Amino acid sequence: MTLTALRDDALTSTPDGFDLRLGLPWIRSMPLSSLAALTVSIDDTLAPVDIVVGGRRVHPEDLVDEPGWWFIQDRLVMTGAGELDPGERAVDVRFTLMVPYLQGAPDAPLTLPFRLAGRLTPDSPTGLHTVSRDVA
Repeated sequence: MTLTALRDDALTSTPDGFDLRLGLPWIRSMPLSSLAALTVSIDDTLAPVDIVVGGRRVHPEDLVDEPGWWFIQDRLVMTGAGELDPGERAVDVRFTLMVPYLQGAPDAPLTLPFRLAGRLTPDSPTGLHTVSRDVA
């Protein structure tokens, strides 16, 4: 599952900075509200991001109030400010995923930590981004 979560074409330049597309590293679609403690680092520098949901920018802490879903075939779009230098970048994404239908502790759902890392080249010409759609 995590093998395709951070694809070679995940990092793209935008006029305002960058977009990073992340696949869901879990076996089932999850509510957006199940995502927490999101951090993104590029070249060992913390990169604050917002999540793009249906064309709106949502701060990661506000996902708890989002009614939408992160489907396993979709990519979660994280958008950040700051120009990316050309060439390969070390990308590190960390977050927790609360699995509401599995018990992890007495009276609490299972919460799983995830770390996805890779060396990505912005605007990679792989063309793979056409195989999935963004979270709507």
